[in-house]
Amino acid sequence: MKRLAVIAVAGLFCWLGQPAHGQQISAAFGVSTVTAPSASSASGNYSQQSLTGGAYPSFSAGVMLKRNFGINGEISWRASQAVYQGFQPFRPIFYDFNGVFAPRVSKNAVAELMAGIGAESSHFYQPYYSCGFAGCTNYTSSNHFLGHFGAGLRVYVRGGLFVRPEAHLYLVNNNVEFSSARVARFGASIGYTFGR
Repeated sequence: MKRLAVIAVAGLFCWLGQPAHGQQISAAFGVSTVTAPSASSASGNYSQQSLTGGAYPSFSAGVMLKRNFGINGEISWRASQAVYQGFQPFRPIFYDFNGVFAPRVSKNAVAELMAGIGAESSHFYQPYYSCGFAGCTNYTSSNHFLGHFGAGLRVYVRGGLFVRPEAHLYLVNNNVEFSSARVARFGASIGYTFGR
């Protein structure tokens, strides 16, 4: 699923980039961390397992289609495996596709406000491989639809090179494996804007 998301985002930007001469295209790499309600605060149908902690590398890319409006896609995953319920290695992956509003706030700074949809895919690792139509893996996935809201501030340090502090909120549908449907991610990215 992760490969499919990356291929879809890359294909979308190649397709959109063809007629978009003179428009802005940005790409960035970042690192962040995740916070979520504690395991002890789980209620109802939620499991007593929090998503809090860990380093989350991320890749994002976007196209400004008309003045301050555009689209972007992003994928972020936990760099190292965590332990689920004290015995099961797992790794959460978040990906989303958004509409973006990016007004200029100064000569060298652009705000980014985004909202969109995506999915959380939690990989639960096994000590053995299972093979199917798509190949062999050593994990099973639990996938959940999510709504995404994000904000960042692109500060251009030289030409198209920017640094972006950012915050994201994921509202995960039916996230029963973890303590809450709410997950927040905070971090920073370094990127470049073509056609600035």
